Amino acid sequence: MPIEIDEYCEELLQEVHTRADADGWFVEDAFFDVLSETLIDAGDIETADRVHYVSPRGIRVDGYGGDPLDADGTLSLIIADFNQSHEVATLTATDMNATFRRLHNFLERSLNAEFRNSLEESAPAFGLADLIANRWSRISKVRLFLMSNRVLSSRVDGREAGEFQGVPVTYSVWDLGRVHRYTMSGHEREDVAVSMDEFGGPLVVLPAHAGTTDHESYLAVVPGIELAKIYDRWGARLLEQNVRVFLQARGKVNRGIRNTIANDPDMFFAYNNGITATAESIETEESPFGLLLTGMRNFQIVNGGQTTASIHEALGNKEADLGRVFVQMKLSVVEPERALEVVPKISEYANSQNRVSAADFFSNHPFHVRMEDFSRRLFAPSRDGSFRQSKWFYERARGQYQDARGHRTPAERARFDLEYPKRQVFTKTDLAKFLNVWRGKPDTVSKGAQKNFADFAQFIGEEWRRRPNEFNEMFFREAVAKAIMFRAVEQLVGEQPWYEGGYRANVVAYTIAKLARDVAQWGESINFERIWRAQEISPGLRDALTAGAEAVHEVIVNPPERMRNVTEWAKQQACWNRVEHLDVAWPTSLSEELLSTGDRSDARRDAVKDQRMLNGIDVQTTVVEAGPEFWGNLKEWGVSRGLLSPSEMEILDVAVSPSRIPTERQSARIIETLSRLIEEGFPSGSELL
Repeated sequence: MPIEIDEYCEELLQEVHTRADADGWFVEDAFFDVLSETLIDAGDIETADRVHYVSPRGIRVDGYGGDPLDADGTLSLIIADFNQSHEVATLTATDMNATFRRLHNFLERSLNAEFRNSLEESAPAFGLADLIANRWSRISKVRLFLMSNRVLSSRVDGREAGEFQGVPVTYSVWDLGRVHRYTMSGHEREDVAVSMDEFGGPLVVLPAHAGTTDHESYLAVVPGIELAKIYDRWGARLLEQNVRVFLQARGKVNRGIRNTIANDPDMFFAYNNGITATAESIETEESPFGLLLTGMRNFQIVNGGQTTASIHEALGNKEADLGRVFVQMKLSVVEPERALEVVPKISEYANSQNRVSAADFFSNHPFHVRMEDFSRRLFAPSRDGSFRQSKWFYERARGQYQDARGHRTPAERARFDLEYPKRQVFTKTDLAKFLNVWRGKPDTVSKGAQKNFADFAQFIGEEWRRRPNEFNEMFFREAVAKAIMFRAVEQLVGEQPWYEGGYRANVVAYTIAKLARDVAQWGESINFERIWRAQEISPGLRDALTAGAEAVHEVIVNPPERMRNVTEWAKQQACWNRVEHLDVAWPTSLSEELLSTGDRSDARRDAVKDQRMLNGIDVQTTVVEAGPEFWGNLKEWGVSRGLLSPSEMEILDVAVSPSRIPTERQSARIIETLSRLIEEGFPSGSELL
């Protein structure tokens, strides 16, 4: 039952107020947080740092998309239009233009030294203005974003791109209608429809598939100028979202690629491995030159992001001759219903040179599946003394919560809301934030959801391969306890008399990281099980976190002289080094919240044993439910190709026999055999793994 826009308008307003109440935020801050998450999910920006500045002289800014040097020289500025009305309101062309004018005024004034000097140096607005001024000579593009919970008038066709001091300026509006369509679509991104005529013309493609296959693959040679223009239009949205963060973590522009473009462009095709891409559908036509690719829907680059970004960087360099640069492309057409299964594999194999598989970043990785399973099974203790229990909803794929809630009658939705309260929903990127601070990574958390998730995913991918049973029910309960603590600190920081606004997210991340570091130094641990049982932090822990936050705040808002942007200072390892060595006067009440590492290790060992037993039961069930016919087909396929050892044939005989039930150990061996044969080309069974 799809949610209509008027109902969605009310739900969005309630979500904003719920987040504001839960975290102790102003509603405008909560609105910025909610809407910026959508822009990040859609790939329009990589991060969103809050900077709220309003002047009666027609100047305003609400945030920015990080340091332009981390975004191919693109400066992204954000302005918010929050409407408190419960009714769907209209954003007129006059309103839109006036709002963009205020944002443009901030950009213009930022280059004025007198304006910058009029701002308080500790204020976020000064840091942003100073960043713009210092980066201006290296900024190649400006993007202005308007976020609104009003619906843009149907009379408004858009706003044409312009320029400011020779730099291109584009405008983007995320109004209520666009946010509603995006949320209801369930897509990880809005459609990317590429018409080749717009970027240089159709490409000759060579089919690389047989007519009987259920998928299509093509080979093509793409002119560098054409690839650069396509990337200039959509930017990071062309990099499959989960792979995008993987590539960003390793830097965008490869020096070797850049040097080839500059000094030896004719050899680019010979030296470069090219790109691997997917599309949900393509348009082709026959010609005297062969089959022509004329259009693609949802074109995504799953390998070759650095190649693409490097070519794009050369687009604005008059000395680079992109007319002599050509890139080989392998294009696979993947239907939307198969994308979740196929695209991760394409990414994994295409990125095989990387130590961490790109598939680790996808929502169907077993870690995320297991966390989702726990979140649907485990009831959290009641925090109000009633008998009504609820659950924490882990959203491993964007839109899961909305989708699960939306396809219900009003009565069913009310029951769903009691079982899964909105305040108890957390996403993959939330989890990465909650856990990375405990790994001593507050500087990484401060870099934004995407970069932090890349770091987290690399860690989880490695840990999962080494010790998957560590991710058990105890791990989930502790993760929820860390979420409760994180959100509690968000609220208490805003209540402090020393807090003057701004940088709260950084203070929260550094406070918890500092507490974790000091407690570990004492050889102890926070009693997470107590937090899970209470579903809140104790007064003693609250006092300790308050004391820590005040001490940390002083370090964050006083960066070294060479670093005048506090937000960017908090993203530096040097900031964490300073906080690490800070002497915090923790209150004595903290000792009552601690657990010896020995006691916690005993509990973790028991949890691992329990998970190992559950794994055994699950794998045995999987083998039995697949049925003798499936295992018979697997054995026949393996034998015909000489791929099975005598012991593997013997163990498969157990699965083939309808009268025998394999043991847990035998079931594990059977699944291992299946996994190996799938890698050898067995066409089915991957859903069992």
